[in-house]
Amino acid sequence: MKRALFTWGGWEGHEPEACANHFAKQLKDHNYDITLVDSLEPYDDLESLKQYDLICQTWTMSEISDQREQNLLAAVQAGTGFAGWHGGMGDSFRANPNYQFMVGGQWVAHPGDIIDYKVNITRPDDPIVDGLSDFAMHSEQYYMHVDPGNEVLATTTFDGSRMAWLEGTVMPVVWKRRWGEGKIFYSALGHVLSDFEVVEATTLTTRGLIWATR
Repeated sequence: MKRALFTWGGWEGHEPEACANHFAKQLKDHNYDITLVDSLEPYDDLESLKQYDLICQTWTMSEISDQREQNLLAAVQAGTGFAGWHGGMGDSFRANPNYQFMVGGQWVAHPGDIIDYKVNITRPDDPIVDGLSDFAMHSEQYYMHVDPGNEVLATTTFDGSRMAWLEGTVMPVVWKRRWGEGKIFYSALGHVLSDFEVVEATTLTTRGLIWATR
């Protein structure tokens, strides 16, 4: 049985507890042993952290100590998977570039706030998005600083209606990558729990969590 740590907290606007519970249930249905906590305290013990096959983090606009960051990066480098979505992973610790390096990106803006936009599948042969077609979202369209080494599975294109100079900009939405022996999965979707009522959003995120698992 695979072991997954779900840790949630930070800005309440992203409904971290509800979203973490949503995906904890998805993984329970895949026979995972789930630990669900509202604290970063599990990051205090590196050897304990290494025993998890997956860490799923939902913390937005938060702070992390140097030691906790070092332990997290070391555990993932040793083989523990790390996965998450939206600001809970892509805007967790703004003062920590090493963490952002591991994730492969950092949120910087969502022009227009809640808008209609399309997500385009770019790697239909990948098992995380296999069988999924392009789909519509009504949520925040994330603009991010991203690592060119990411393996991008889905993108979105800015139409320039909010910031004219962004017209035609193609932005990664879903990617995967490696950090040492560990696998990283990230999706920019999921501002609030209701976003995951879009079947494609829940499906690809669940598959991404499973893929990132050691």
